[in-house]
Amino acid sequence: MTIRMERRLLYIPVLHIDTNLINARQKLAAVNQLEKWYDDEVILINMSATAHGEAQADGNAMRTRKANQNIFTATPPVEPTDPQFRQVESALFPDGARDENQLNDVRIVCEAAKYAAILVTGDGGSKTQPGGILGNRHKLKDFVKILSPDEAVDFVRQKIQERDEFNVQFVKEFGGELPPWNGHD
Repeated sequence: MTIRMERRLLYIPVLHIDTNLINARQKLAAVNQLEKWYDDEVILINMSATAHGEAQADGNAMRTRKANQNIFTATPPVEPTDPQFRQVESALFPDGARDENQLNDVRIVCEAAKYAAILVTGDGGSKTQPGGILGNRHKLKDFVKILSPDEAVDFVRQKIQERDEFNVQFVKEFGGELPPWNGHD
């Protein structure tokens, strides 16, 4: 068995971004950082077909263009009769999803779980919106990992640090040169 330095692309799940993080105007600093890491091939970012559809539904050309830059899933969304759908729905909306937006929230969470992705969302978990996906993620922690954009940046930074420290240790023990990106992502 040969031990090698870590590659630049992190060994972490794909990040599924929610519709509210399309970031067409580039005003979300944490999302800008995630997108930079994606452009630098440090992480992978996708979105669910449901989130992609939502992003295009309002007819905003800038938002549609930005959404179309993302890879998105092509499998049909989970059906409301699926036990997984009902489990997520009861966690997010104990009285049941009441409109298409709430149904889409359930579908987006289910799709992230289906692909073992980390769902990154700005939906809920704040003083003004205590519920939502973030506010109820504790109910889904065994099912799917859900992070806010800032938490996702912290998570990726930690994984970058671990990767870079491994590479430094590798060079100390086995020789060679560090890749030019080591310590700069």
